[in-house]
Amino acid sequence: MPYSYAYPRPMLTVDVTAARAGNEGPEVLLIQRGHPPFEGCWALPGGFVEEGETLEQAARRELEEETGLRGIPLEQLATFGNPGRDPRGWTVSVVFWSWLEPNTAHTVAAGDDAAAARWWALDGLPPLAFDHVEILAAFVTRLNREGTIV
Repeated sequence: MPYSYAYPRPMLTVDVTAARAGNEGPEVLLIQRGHPPFEGCWALPGGFVEEGETLEQAARRELEEETGLRGIPLEQLATFGNPGRDPRGWTVSVVFWSWLEPNTAHTVAAGDDAAAARWWALDGLPPLAFDHVEILAAFVTRLNREGTIV
């Protein structure tokens, strides 16, 4: 018998902040959304966690489905759940991050519900969907703390 609770529950999503050293400085992987909300806007790869999936499995699945990138190390960065971050309703996202080794091929191609996927210079990002500016700020803080970028 399924459990029923009197408390509202948020939708659970994952996002991935993958970055690498580029010729002009750090680059971050973004997808162009192919569907509402924010259709046509750029965002971090991610999506809804499916029933029975671990958070990391969901992050890996979404990353591969939307960009073709797989087999990279992932670590949890933070959880974001401010009200209003997603116009579809109360959504909590667990964000994973990865700093990819330089001089390694990381070719990406859009798939699933992504209209495009590409690497963007961290200092030249397009306007981003949802609260992804805030997520990237937390990611950059983490990289700076670890001495990866300054």
